[in-house]
Amino acid sequence: MQKIKEYVEANQQRFLEELFDLLRFPSVSADPKYAADVRNAAEYVAQKLRDAGGNNVEIYPTAGHPIVYGEKIIDASKPTVLVYGHYDVQPPDPLELWETPPFEPTVRDGKIFARGACDDKGQFYMHIKAFELMQATGTLACNVKFMIEGEEEVGSDNLGTFVKANKERLAADVVLISDTAMISLDTPSLETGLRGLSYVEVEVTGPNRDLHSGVYGGAVANPITILTKLIASLHDENNRITIPGFYDDVAELSDAERKALNEAPFNEDEYKQDLGVKALWGEKGYTTIERTGIRPTLEVNGIWGGYIGKGAKTVLPSKASAKISMRLVPNQDSDTITALFTKHFERIAPDYVSVKVTPHHGGQPAVTPTDSVAYRAAEQAIEEAFGKKPIPTRGGGSIPIVSLFENELGLKTVLMGFGLDSDNLHSPNEKYDIANYFKGIETIPLFHKYFAELS
Repeated sequence: MQKIKEYVEANQQRFLEELFDLLRFPSVSADPKYAADVRNAAEYVAQKLRDAGGNNVEIYPTAGHPIVYGEKIIDASKPTVLVYGHYDVQPPDPLELWETPPFEPTVRDGKIFARGACDDKGQFYMHIKAFELMQATGTLACNVKFMIEGEEEVGSDNLGTFVKANKERLAADVVLISDTAMISLDTPSLETGLRGLSYVEVEVTGPNRDLHSGVYGGAVANPITILTKLIASLHDENNRITIPGFYDDVAELSDAERKALNEAPFNEDEYKQDLGVKALWGEKGYTTIERTGIRPTLEVNGIWGGYIGKGAKTVLPSKASAKISMRLVPNQDSDTITALFTKHFERIAPDYVSVKVTPHHGGQPAVTPTDSVAYRAAEQAIEEAFGKKPIPTRGGGSIPIVSLFENELGLKTVLMGFGLDSDNLHSPNEKYDIANYFKGIETIPLFHKYFAELS
């Protein structure tokens, strides 16, 4: 551990500056206008993998954005760790809410503020720096492979094709991902499961053109009004989702499992204060920890229609639309839920409008075993680095490729994240604590060490 700390301390400023350079690439995968920036980010990642000592580093084109692959095979008889991450980021909008430019990393109060600082550039880059550290100090205990993609934020549509075509190249003993959160540096944790995802866009159409709201108002259904009513009907008075069949396959935890889950430190007053809300909302009968980890949800991610420019325009719009995401829990299937949603939304639409549901992307929920060699290696690594054993938790987010790795490569995943729930992921002013960044670089080599010893 001392050798690790000394190397990190000697290279701290360089490690930060390299991450800042990576964060300056506006690698927004969802917007075609950033395609060149996404490619430039991939080239930067590939070069840093080579600089760290990686072999066979290549940028693989896909039908979308490229995948960066690299490896270091030290001994075929030793276990192999496949590190996954993504260099693409969410759109920075709304720009006016950023205190500093989203693609010009700024340090305030020991935190790096930039789009992608935590999700996932800061977190996957820890692995490249940890790899460099192990190479430089002669402590690399496992074979290691890197697969860093550029489409995670838009559903990883082309990753499956790459994985299926490169099963031998990607052969490993475990997948290691840092794209999740821990409770805090004082209370380290390991996520043991992730929710799945079904993401759709809905469109409600009324008249065949925008109308004068004075001439036609009261005679023609307003698509915005109808859309909001349809959305409101998707939850009942107990905040349960009303789609028939939605809960049929939900895996229910035992009382003992729910008790253990709720033993994680949680202060509801601090939680509300941090979010600036007076009260919390969610499915009746479950705690906040349960609602955000083991229960499925349905959220509206965006809604639009009519005139939203400056000043007034008295229009009755022809169309209104919304983007909706559903987070899924073990045993729920993304395609099944998408089909149930579509059937229900079309059924409840009144005759005076027409509706269209367009599926975007999705992914299956995943649970990682806590009795595996890899989990015990992560547990021991965190205990040594932090001085205390990590608490197992369930993550509320989704990483669809976790189930892909299990289905196509036969590999379980260890979710060893170093972000915080308060890091403003997908929001303005995304951040990543410098202390967490360096603590990750210190902890990752210990995972490789213990995984080699326990395997």
